[in-house]
Amino acid sequence: MSVTDLPTLNAGLNILCVFLLMRGYLQIRRGARQAHQKSMLAALVCSALFLCSYLVYHVQVGSVPYPHHDWTRPLYFAVLIPHIILAAIMAPFVALVVWRAYNQDFARHRRLARWVWPTWIFVSVSGVVVYLMLYQL
Repeated sequence: MSVTDLPTLNAGLNILCVFLLMRGYLQIRRGARQAHQKSMLAALVCSALFLCSYLVYHVQVGSVPYPHHDWTRPLYFAVLIPHIILAAIMAPFVALVVWRAYNQDFARHRRLARWVWPTWIFVSVSGVVVYLMLYQL
């Protein structure tokens, strides 16, 4: 695997993260707490692996400009900007949600997860959209 393969790996990790987040949500709705815990920890690992791979790629390659100067350019930035902002903001909140679950503070875990979970889903899905627009268009 070379550094040029990392964006595709990152997109795959984001897709897997979305699947695990959805599965974890459905599991907790069904009352399967241990299955939920495993799915959410797997999603956390996927996101951590994504972050490592993302940083390695951008340290090696630098910033990658959007190559198209057509109607897709404003759409790309409309997806990219909230993706970046929410990704940066949500990282400590994901850690806090995990910490609350670890400490069995489930009432506070649930209250915060209601905001963090959809944001995490958005960041993961929009990351795949950014990848598709940047590398596949």
